[in-house]
Amino acid sequence: MIANLKAVEDARPLLVTLPFRVQTYDVDWAGHVNNGVYVRWLEDLRLEMLEVHCPMKGLLDQGLAPILVRTEIDYLHPVKFFDAPVGHLWCDKMGRATMNLHAEICVEGRVCCRARQRGALLHADTYRPARFPARFAEAFVRTNCVAEKG
Repeated sequence: MIANLKAVEDARPLLVTLPFRVQTYDVDWAGHVNNGVYVRWLEDLRLEMLEVHCPMKGLLDQGLAPILVRTEIDYLHPVKFFDAPVGHLWCDKMGRATMNLHAEICVEGRVCCRARQRGALLHADTYRPARFPARFAEAFVRTNCVAEKG
C-alpha cells in the first residue's frame, strides 16, 4: 500500500469538472451567489470525484464513510445570477486515510472562488480512520501527470 502521495507541480490528480446553474434561491440580497452555496457546490464536486474514482456505494458497502475535517474558501469575485460557473476539484496529496483537496469555481475562465478541503475516510461503525482503497490511490497515481507545455 502506498503511504503518502503528493502531486507533481502543476498536476491536478483526480480532477473533476462540473458546470453549475445559479438558481434564484442561490442569490442573496446583494445580487450575488450566497457564500453557503459554494459549500454545496464543493460537496457536489467531491461526490463527483468519488463517483468517478472510488464510488460512494462501494465505500458504504464496506462500512466506510468519507468525511471533511476542514474547509477554507477564498471568495475572489462575485458570481451573479445568469453567470455560468464551472467548478474544478482535484486532490494534491493523499495519505493512508486523509487527502487534501483543492477547488476553483470559475466564470468564463476567471477564478471567482478558491477552496481547500481536508478529507478523511472513517470506519462508519467506530469512527476510526480507515485506509483509502487501493483503487483510489492507484487513480491518484494514474492521474498525477503534467501535460507538456508548448
